[in-house]
Amino acid sequence: MAAAALTFSPITAAAAASSSLVSDRSICIRLPEFRGLKIKPRAASATQASRSVSRDPRRLGRGGRVVCEAQETAVDVPSVKDDTWQSLVLDCKLPVLVEFWAPWCGPCRMIFPIIEELSKQYAGKLKCFKVNTDESPSIATRYGIRSIPTVMIFKGGEKKDAVIGAVPKSTLTTCIEKFL
Repeated sequence: MAAAALTFSPITAAAAASSSLVSDRSICIRLPEFRGLKIKPRAASATQASRSVSRDPRRLGRGGRVVCEAQETAVDVPSVKDDTWQSLVLDCKLPVLVEFWAPWCGPCRMIFPIIEELSKQYAGKLKCFKVNTDESPSIATRYGIRSIPTVMIFKGGEKKDAVIGAVPKSTLTTCIEKFL
């Protein structure tokens, strides 16, 4: 992980210069650099765009917005809520993989890409959905979800298997293959 250096120097004022409490030393602190968020610039007017072409994207100020990249990875796996649970999961003729997750859960964000890959890999053989436990706590309670991420396999309207935690793709594939 890269680190960014930040230097703090004391404030000097004419009145404070003679004080014995103010020193001329600079303090250097090395902070870890975080790469999980990225700044997306907003659309700017033509005059602003011409002025900001050479502008450093890390210093956007008011014009940019910070976006979590992990949220963008789960776009292809549809969400299920209380009102759609019965029709999408329990009444489905194919086996169904359901991931129970929450937006604040780091391990949940780690396996989003894996669930998306499995959804593409088993298209036509398996349906994949996700349930936000903050938005649909009744579903999570009904199936005894105590830890997230939890991935469950349903077949014929019944829970067949569950995998708890952020596990490798091979673990989920082995679990899926048992019910195809």
